[in-house]
Amino acid sequence: MAYRDLREFLAALEKQQELKRIPFEVDPILEITEFADRAVKRGGPALLFERPKGYDIPVLINSFASMRKMEIALEVASVEQIAVRISELIEMRMPEGLIGKLKMLPKLAEVGAFFPKVVSKGVCQEVVRTEGFSLLDYPVLKCWPEDGGRFVTLPLVFSRNPDNGKRNCGMYRMQIYDERTAGMHWQTHKQGAEHYRRIEPHGQTRMDVAVAIGADPATMYSAVLPLPPDLDEMMIAGFLRGSPVEMVKCRTCDLEVPANAEIVLEGYVERGELRTEGPFGDHTGFYSLADEYPVFHLTSITQRKDPIYATTIVGPPPMEDYYMGKAIERIFLPLIRLQLPEVRDIAMPAEGIFHNLILVSIRKSYPGHARKVMHSIWGTGQAMFSKCIVVVDEDVDVQNVREVAWKALNHIDPERDIQFVMGPIDSLDHSSRFPNYGSKMGVDATKKWASEGFTRPWPGVIEMSADVKRRVDELWQKAGL
Repeated sequence: MAYRDLREFLAALEKQQELKRIPFEVDPILEITEFADRAVKRGGPALLFERPKGYDIPVLINSFASMRKMEIALEVASVEQIAVRISELIEMRMPEGLIGKLKMLPKLAEVGAFFPKVVSKGVCQEVVRTEGFSLLDYPVLKCWPEDGGRFVTLPLVFSRNPDNGKRNCGMYRMQIYDERTAGMHWQTHKQGAEHYRRIEPHGQTRMDVAVAIGADPATMYSAVLPLPPDLDEMMIAGFLRGSPVEMVKCRTCDLEVPANAEIVLEGYVERGELRTEGPFGDHTGFYSLADEYPVFHLTSITQRKDPIYATTIVGPPPMEDYYMGKAIERIFLPLIRLQLPEVRDIAMPAEGIFHNLILVSIRKSYPGHARKVMHSIWGTGQAMFSKCIVVVDEDVDVQNVREVAWKALNHIDPERDIQFVMGPIDSLDHSSRFPNYGSKMGVDATKKWASEGFTRPWPGVIEMSADVKRRVDELWQKAGL
């Protein structure tokens, strides 16, 4: 049974001894960050700060900060189970004969159950505040010493495509400027930014935006998924949780939000209105530079009677976002293989902070195959930001970074096997020569073939024979080792 809300998720974490309540006062200015950073790097539990300094609203952090917590969040024994479900849907074909079609019905019914449904009321509107409200009423964190201010770090930001009315839900940080305004960190490549750009051709000067804070874990997680444009994140949340997401219409803007949310910020952005946002400590482990971004104007706040403020922090890896990204890596592998069936596995090591390094193993079938895979990845959604792609043969375990480094560094001739290309770069990359545009590197670390111009013998990996291993297994025990 899917979690109805954040409270049920907390109860599950606590039952599994993956939640620690902090009953004493801790300051949301820097101190909660230090708690959370230490906890995640030591493999600790999620943290619920019951008395954040100056507020009577509890703060939840690190709720996704390990693979075990991700499994609890998605209600699976392993995130690979979700990948299997995706594979089954991809492979679904209409069978021949009545019996085959009858067996298909449960799968078709499951697909229909994913779609969100609008309800007349939800707990997110137990309290409706259209006057006397303030963003400063909530324990929004200041995470790092040189941050430009406090930031909402785990928001579900809802907007609508002006061209076709389709919904987008993304996770974009929001700097609190004052009681009624905040920055909207829509990086230029994100769907929220595209919606913002698209209002001009329609002659609109204002676009509705709604922000939900705290919901059931699958719904929160859906906001970070690298989905194609106009694919509704709330439908994918329904798939992840096995039950439709209930949505309720906002009071002051033309959008729907999850009915089970803890807090909802309703408002709008104005075309052409920009304000300096940042700097702030980012998932790169460095401070991202200040830049100009749209301004979110708050028109109303709705909430539960006793809300919990759900948040996260980013900084030097590994942190909570690494585990969220690792789950994405495993869940989306079947979709990658749908487009690139030669791919056996992928890995994004923590130190590569998602877009700086992708390791890919392939079943090599023809000359230049590794380069074809590199360019395919650079042409796919948010994978276009991949700064360095290393392609290895299928016998290399890309989850073992030590093995990849050993075999790749032995296999490459740098001048021959490293390729540089120009293209889009993540907005948070501080090393690119221009904002949002720079170079990427592809490394073909596969074994080279004669058809690729390599005519020397290629040596095998050193390995002891199996019969010697068996004999020494017995002698090993005899020796008391």
